[in-house]
Amino acid sequence: MFKKFFRKIAHNHHQTLQSRLEEFDDPIAKRIDWSPLKGGGTNFKTHTLVKDIYRMSYKASKGALLFGAVFAVFGAGIPGWILYENFIQGYSISHTENLIIGGFGVLFLGVGIFMLKRFTNPVTFDKHIGFFGKGKKEPELYGRDNPKEALRISDIHALQLVTERVKGDKSSYFSYEINIVTKDGKRMNVIDHGDHQSIYEDIQTLSTFLDVPIWHLNAKTNRA
Repeated sequence: MFKKFFRKIAHNHHQTLQSRLEEFDDPIAKRIDWSPLKGGGTNFKTHTLVKDIYRMSYKASKGALLFGAVFAVFGAGIPGWILYENFIQGYSISHTENLIIGGFGVLFLGVGIFMLKRFTNPVTFDKHIGFFGKGKKEPELYGRDNPKEALRISDIHALQLVTERVKGDKSSYFSYEINIVTKDGKRMNVIDHGDHQSIYEDIQTLSTFLDVPIWHLNAKTNRA
């Protein structure tokens, strides 16, 4: 009984997705993967889209910078606390305790630095040079070293919006990612985070800027 019920739900869901894909009227939309390209994602806004006439860039949001800085400062503060307890206050902390506490400090510091580096890594659409790229180099130069992180804007066929439900031990949230779909059906991630309003506004802005359609299975309309 239950198996039949769940099979019916799965069948209806599949039919809905197929119907939605038909609306795009594009064979590439049917061929590409619709699962998250970048699993996970935060439950808050990590990036802000900065608009210019010939350039669109993602910069780290204030919340993302604060989040990473808290980890880094906390991690750097633990070794300082150990020194303070040992040498200034005169407390005796064993060598093993020093290593354990210091290890946690290094871990938090490393996580903080990693997040700050990740959040501050530029993501840029530059019409002036005709490239999209991730990294601090100019996109076309970065693409020569790592073509997986850069491509020509003329190769962008559509923008894909994917919704993912991220489950934790005690709670769950939705994360949203914007992906580039190229003319040969490949995908490249642009950004992903949990602020759906910001993501929706960004993809509309990028769609207009690049003059390409938006593909989103849950949306009622797409910009042509």
